[in-house]
Amino acid sequence: MGRVQDKIALVTGGASDPGLGYTTALTLGAEGATVVVTDIDEPGAERCAAAIRDAGGEALALHQDVTSEAQWQAVIARTLDEFGRLDILVNNAGIAVLMPIAEMTLADWNRQIDVNLTSVFLGSKYGMAAMRESGGGSIVNLSSVAGLVGLATCSAYGAAKGGVRIMSKTLAVEGAPDNIRCNSVHPGFIWTNMQAQAGAATGPGELPREQVPLGRMGEPRDIANCILYLASDESNYVTGAEFTVDAGMTAI
Repeated sequence: MGRVQDKIALVTGGASDPGLGYTTALTLGAEGATVVVTDIDEPGAERCAAAIRDAGGEALALHQDVTSEAQWQAVIARTLDEFGRLDILVNNAGIAVLMPIAEMTLADWNRQIDVNLTSVFLGSKYGMAAMRESGGGSIVNLSSVAGLVGLATCSAYGAAKGGVRIMSKTLAVEGAPDNIRCNSVHPGFIWTNMQAQAGAATGPGELPREQVPLGRMGEPRDIANCILYLASDESNYVTGAEFTVDAGMTAI
C-alpha cells in the first residue's frame, strides 16, 4: 500500500471493465493516488471513479474525447484547479480496428491514428506543461506488441503504436531536464473488452505455446502492475524505456 501515496494521476480510457485503464485507475487509487478518470463514456468513467471511492480512495470522473485538443486543455485545467498539480499521466485510451490494408479506408486509417497516436501527443504536450509546474512527473504511454513486430491486420494500429513507442523516447529526452520521465508499455494478449471486440480470442484461457511461450492470456492487472511501477518513485531512474508484458510473445 502507498506506492503512489498523495500523487495526482490522470488515466484516460478508464470506463471499460475489463480494461487496462479501468484496472490501472483502481490500482493507482488503491496505492494512494488521487485519480482523475476520463473517457468518452462518462457514465463508465464515473463507475470507475465510484469504485475507487468505495474502496477508500479519492477519484474524479470527467468526460473526454482524447482526439480533441480543447478537451485535453480543459481536462488538464480542471485537474490543476481541483488538485493543484499533476504527477502521473497514463495515456491509455485507444481503439483497435483490425483488417487487411486492402480493406481499410482512409477514414479507418485516420481514426486509428487520431485515437491511438495523436491523443498521446496532445496528452503529453499538455500533461508535460502541468508537470513542469509540479516539479516533475511520470508519463506512461500504452503501446502494444503490434508497435514492435509486424502483425497481420494491424497496419494502422501497429503504425500508431509504433509511433507511441518512439515518441515516448523523444519525450523522455525532452522531459528529463524538468524531471519528467516517460516510458511505454507494450501489452500482448490481455483479456479486455477491446481484445474481445478485436476478435483475436474468444475468452481468457490458454494460448498456443508456439505463439505465446507462457501459454496463457494475461489479465488487466498484469499491465496495471507494470504501470504502477513506472508511476511510482521506485522507477525514478527509468525513462525512455519500453516494457513488454506479453508472456514471451515477442521473444520467439
